[in-house]
Amino acid sequence: MRKLVSKKLPKPRLTVNPADTSTPPLAPPPLPIPDSSSTLIPTTQTQLNHLNHIVKSHLKPSFTPQDLVSFLKSHIHHHPGVTHLDFHLFRYAASLDTFRHDHSTFEWIVRSLATSHRFDSLNLLVQFIASNPCPCSDGIFSCPKTEPIFHLAINAYCRAGRFDDALFAFDSMKRLIDGKPNVATYNIIIHGFVKFRQYDKALEFYGRMIRDHVKPDVITFNTLISGYCRNLQFGLALEMFKEMKNKGCVPNVVSFNTLIKGFFREGKVEEGIALAHEMIELGCELSSVTCEILVDELCRGGRVMEACDLLINFSRKGVFPSDFDYFQLTERLCVERNVGRAVELVDELWGKGNAPSVIACIILIEGLRCTRQIGEACKFVEKMLKEGIVPDSVTFNCLLGDMCAAGRAVEANKLRLLAAGKGLDPDGMTYRILISGFSKEAKKEEGEALVEEMLDSGLIPDIATYNKLKLGLSKRKSR
Repeated sequence: MRKLVSKKLPKPRLTVNPADTSTPPLAPPPLPIPDSSSTLIPTTQTQLNHLNHIVKSHLKPSFTPQDLVSFLKSHIHHHPGVTHLDFHLFRYAASLDTFRHDHSTFEWIVRSLATSHRFDSLNLLVQFIASNPCPCSDGIFSCPKTEPIFHLAINAYCRAGRFDDALFAFDSMKRLIDGKPNVATYNIIIHGFVKFRQYDKALEFYGRMIRDHVKPDVITFNTLISGYCRNLQFGLALEMFKEMKNKGCVPNVVSFNTLIKGFFREGKVEEGIALAHEMIELGCELSSVTCEILVDELCRGGRVMEACDLLINFSRKGVFPSDFDYFQLTERLCVERNVGRAVELVDELWGKGNAPSVIACIILIEGLRCTRQIGEACKFVEKMLKEGIVPDSVTFNCLLGDMCAAGRAVEANKLRLLAAGKGLDPDGMTYRILISGFSKEAKKEEGEALVEEMLDSGLIPDIATYNKLKLGLSKRKSR
């Protein structure tokens, strides 16, 4: 029987791929000079000397991984002259016999290379981590930080469409971790394939996920359903939706929104609306996006009244999303001169606690003004102000002008006082409109009081303007 002999393993080194064009090999200190012709960002002797100086000044000789990360954060990362040399320094540290990288340095350098799109260097790093795991893995279990670190690299590769590199990183990660990869890792790659319209590869990787006995989640199915819809394969999207439910995965609002939009793209409006009702019955809350999809499609098809009824129905059922702004539907009704229906819509939704936005209110005010419903517009503005919704000064002044033109200057002034109490400060135009209204109604005293108030507020620039306003009131009175 052969006698087993224990051997001391050599310290792992970061080998250099000859094809790498981003970072040269490093030797032990002093810091080696990289070949500037082979780097993505040319490195000059001055930059390297500067890096040497910074290392000697701020990094103790027997540094730890934590010391190196702190040094990279505080002295390298934000330095415009040497920030691109962080991987150079990482490889230099790997060449030292007294140093061994751990998950803290791995995470830092992976994040730096990924965010700066230095993919050739990132490839070298992935190979290094695969052959030189974190010291946490020296025991029975692997380092728990390994998978999140590889997530950063895989996500960067997928965002750039480098799927061969992403799959290599994925396979390397599988060999290092305990158990099966997290479903989020599979989702990153599936989403990348869908984003770049490689739907067959996305479905192939989904099949690999199933074979690996990793249960897909709602994000997995939503990504695939969205991909089928974008590829105009709506039938397959519905099949994937059925498979989603068969596997016990509960659809969420994104699932339904994607399919509703898909039905509308196929011209199946009734089926899309029916799916929205099914969504409510299953207890899935509507979102503002759901309502926007429904309203846009119905209005595009000239079914504006049906869109109104649908929103009112949602409101009465208590499922109307509080953050949905229905100004577009209000505008469409006003443009079609159906202002009465717009008022009913706003009143109904507002009465159920779904207050309109300032934009929706302004649109409705303009609609009432254009149809000469000044009294209704005045009542609506009063309701707005009492609820703390303040219109813009231009809309407000236009309404005051209409009220004064209709001989309702006193009511207009009361509305001005109410608005001032809610934070809408009157400007010079507000006062001029009201003074002109009082002048037309031969109410000199009220007009003069406004002139004096205007003067106290600093809204009369000179004595000539003051005299002109006073003279206008006197002329009206004499007539």
